[in-house]
Amino acid sequence: MAQSWLAIENKVAIITGGASGIGAKITESLLQNGVKAVVADLNVTTGEQPDGTYHIQCNVTNKESVEQMVKHAVDHFGTIDILVNNAGVNLPRLLIDFVGKKPEYELNEKDFDFMVAVNQKGPFFCAQEAARVMVEKKSGVIINISSEAGMEGSAGQSVYSATKGAVNGFTRSWAKELGKFNIRVVGVAPGINEQTGLTTPAYNEALAYTRGVTVEGLNTDYTKVIPLGRPGTLEEIGELVTYLASERSSYVTGTTLNISGGKSRG
Repeated sequence: MAQSWLAIENKVAIITGGASGIGAKITESLLQNGVKAVVADLNVTTGEQPDGTYHIQCNVTNKESVEQMVKHAVDHFGTIDILVNNAGVNLPRLLIDFVGKKPEYELNEKDFDFMVAVNQKGPFFCAQEAARVMVEKKSGVIINISSEAGMEGSAGQSVYSATKGAVNGFTRSWAKELGKFNIRVVGVAPGINEQTGLTTPAYNEALAYTRGVTVEGLNTDYTKVIPLGRPGTLEEIGELVTYLASERSSYVTGTTLNISGGKSRG
C-alpha cells in the first residue's frame, strides 16, 4: 500500500482548545490524515469519543492540570509527536473608554490577567510539558496558533495583540532552543476568518463599541481589505497546520506563517 503524501498516520497530536472553532477544524484535518488526536479542552469529558478523538479535560492556565493532561496522553498513547497550542481568548477592550458610555469595555486588570493566562501562560505550560517528551525522543513539532493581530496590532484588542506577539516570540525562541533536539516550532497567524460559535453577540457588541461602530457596521466589504476578496475558512487553517505537522515541512521552524488572504504583512 502506497504511503500518503503527508505520512503522519498514527502520529499523536495534542490540540488545546480543540473542541470548538479553529481547534475543532484542526482536529478534524489531523484525524482525516490518520493522526491520533487528543483534544485538551476545558469543556470536554475525558475519554474516547465517537469521532475517534480522545478528550482530556484540561485548564491550560493551571500548571498541574497541564502536567496531568500530558501524562494522561502519554500513558494512553505512548508518546506525543505534535502539540498544537490553539486555546485562546479575546475580550475586546479599549485602553481608555474615551466615549464614556461603556466603562465595562475599558481594559481592566481582571481582563488583562485572563487573556495573558490563557493566551500566553497556557502555551508556555503546554509546550514545556510536551517538550519534555519530545526532547527525550529527539523529535516533535510544536505549532502555536497566533493571529494577524500579533503582527499588525488591532484597535480595541491591544492585550490580545500583545499576547499573540508574545506567542510569536515564543515561536522564534523555542525553535532556537529545541532545534538541536530535532524539534520544530512554528506559528500560524490567521487573519479574518469565517465566523464561529465563539463569535458571540456579547463579543460583537464589545468589538463594535471599541471600533466606534454598530454591530451591523462590523460587516466589511472584504474585497477592499483582503486581496483574495474573502475571509478564510477554518478548513484552510486546519490544512495548513496539518502540513506543518508533517515532515513535508521539515525545514520550516522558528517562523510564523500568515494565512490571511494577503491582508497581513509577513
